[in-house]
Parts: sequence; structure tokens; C-alpha cells
Amino acid sequence: MSVATTYEHIALNQNGVAIIEGTTTKIIEIVLETKAYGWSPEEIHFQHPYLSLGQIYSALAYYFDHIQDFDNEIKSRLEKVADIRAMVGESKILNKLREKI
Repeated sequence: MSVATTYEHIALNQNGVAIIEGTTTKIIEIVLETKAYGWSPEEIHFQHPYLSLGQIYSALAYYFDHIQDFDNEIKSRLEKVADIRAMVGESKILNKLREKI
């Protein structure tokens, strides 16, 4: 179940997370792909052909209108990853791979 927003193609799921309506794709996933890979809307469409360009552009518009909230969420996620890495320590497999280079 989701709740419609004033943005075409955008809804909030039962947890209040912004998604592309009719899918399980979260807006933050689209945003992270643009930030991490530098993907354009056309490349996102190529990688996710089940999304229309209209849905993708609407997701990006929603992001830019709520940029502070999304950027805070991204920062929080990165901090969690850093905490987990610090807690777990170095990967033995990764160290072995580095030795082979």
C-alpha cells in the first residue's frame, strides 16, 4: 500500500519512503545511481527498462525538491557503512587479493 504525492509517479510506501509509484524502486536508489556512477536519466532508463523516462525525471525532481532530507539520509548510510567496516576490520580475502596485485 502506498500514498500518492503531488508528484506524478511518486508515492510514499507504508514506511513513508518515497518510491516510484507502481514499483518497489526507491527514489534514493535512483539518486545513488546518479551520484555513484554518474548516470544520466537515459542511462538509468537503459539499466532499468521497466522505468519510464517520465518516472525517472519525476524521481529526480522529487529529490531536488527534498535534497537536504535525501543528502542527510545518504550521509547517515555512509556513516553506518564506515562503522560496520571499523567493527568488522580488514577482510582477509581482500588482503590476499591486494597481495596478488
